[in-house]
Amino acid sequence: QVRLVESGGGLVQAGGSQRLSCAASGRSFSSYGMAWIRQAPGKDREFVAAISWSGRTTNYRDSVKDRFTISRDNDKNSVYLQMSSLKPEDTAVYYCGAKWFGDGSSYPESYAYWGQGTQVTVSS
Repeated sequence: QVRLVESGGGLVQAGGSQRLSCAASGRSFSSYGMAWIRQAPGKDREFVAAISWSGRTTNYRDSVKDRFTISRDNDKNSVYLQMSSLKPEDTAVYYCGAKWFGDGSSYPESYAYWGQGTQVTVSS
């Protein structure tokens, strides 16, 4: 079992940057692949980024490549999403998820644990 708590959301202007954090509690964080998804009002959730349990593999949706970076710090039981060149269409609630020995999967259904989310609002 792992509990996930996201933080770092808020209001940012278009073109700005923001870093989201996800703190995990429970054992064996280093054995979990981690992911970020987002959901905007009235829209389906969508995959944003993932990192494998080893940290060697990362995966991004096309619209955030070269703007977002996912990373992990196993000593701090945390995963991060560094977002830059933010656009209004990035506005959403962002959730982090965990998958036992996840390999960087882009399928949210494959992640067993999710946090409560953090709101990111990008103003134009």
